[in-house]
Amino acid sequence: MNIFIKAGLLIAVCGAGVLAAVGANPPAAGGVPALLARSALPVLAKAPAWTLRDVDGREVKASDFKGKVVVIDFWATWCPPCRKEIPDYIALQKKYADRGLVILGFSMDEVPAADVKAFGVKMKVNYPLIMADGAVAEAFGGVEGLPTAFVIDREGNIRHRKVGLSDPAAYEKLIASLL
Repeated sequence: MNIFIKAGLLIAVCGAGVLAAVGANPPAAGGVPALLARSALPVLAKAPAWTLRDVDGREVKASDFKGKVVVIDFWATWCPPCRKEIPDYIALQKKYADRGLVILGFSMDEVPAADVKAFGVKMKVNYPLIMADGAVAEAFGGVEGLPTAFVIDREGNIRHRKVGLSDPAAYEKLIASLL
């Protein structure tokens, strides 16, 4: 793990204390508490542009989500930790969609899109499932393991990278700090 990611994780953990002090839902605009919460996450990189197809074969582009806070979760149907965190993503999408959060499931499966779609229906996934590939994973700087998720702010900056599972409550606070 490179030093920038370690620093980002340390800052994210410290940022959770700021959120606890101002509440899990800091003011949407203005005020020192909102600025403190948002500044707790460093800008890691500009999010890459991408164009992929969802499980229904429709074209989906990064630009479709301009102005939203986006969580891109690289996952696979065969991955136990990936399956474990899906209910948490479903809950986050439901809770924060009206505040501009979009969860995107980037499937790294090498099975037909119809199989990924059927899995999503079975799991009652309420966010778009997109068929990803190695090229888009590399555009994000590489995916070392599954699940790997990237949190992108409203300006299109990657603000956090998560590899593996994390505490759902702490991850929610991290995401909410950008809303």
